[in-house]
Amino acid sequence: MKCPYCGFGENKVIDSRPTDDASAIRRRRECLKCQKRFTTYETLETITLAVIKQDNSRQAFDREKILRGVIRACEKRPVSLPRMEQIVDDIESELYQSMEKEVTSTEIGEKVMSHLKEIDEVAYVRFASVHKRFSDIETFMEALKSLLDEEKK
Repeated sequence: MKCPYCGFGENKVIDSRPTDDASAIRRRRECLKCQKRFTTYETLETITLAVIKQDNSRQAFDREKILRGVIRACEKRPVSLPRMEQIVDDIESELYQSMEKEVTSTEIGEKVMSHLKEIDEVAYVRFASVHKRFSDIETFMEALKSLLDEEKK
């Protein structure tokens, strides 16, 4: 860390404490050359996650968009809002832990369907019908049949 006054590269930390919201560490430093004091903030570096849409355009990751889709799929179903938020938290955590900077919307949709399948089959079918863009009743029935086959196993 260079001194902002003289540019010298060595200093000592006099005081360290978290900021009020605990999102950063505030450090009070003193330059070893000119003895002037200055403050630095240390924050967690987060990666920016881009979502590659089906038309190959890119958007910033938006957890609220996923939550809206999950809420819509679980409408009038016995799934609590905290449970829906937990699904989105889990998916977001999985995506950031992968350390990839880009993820496809298809991959996100598959993760949502996987989580919904475990908690509510009706919500799963609702989400799948939008995500997989069922074009006719036959593709819809195929999805239902595969769900029933898995349930029998």
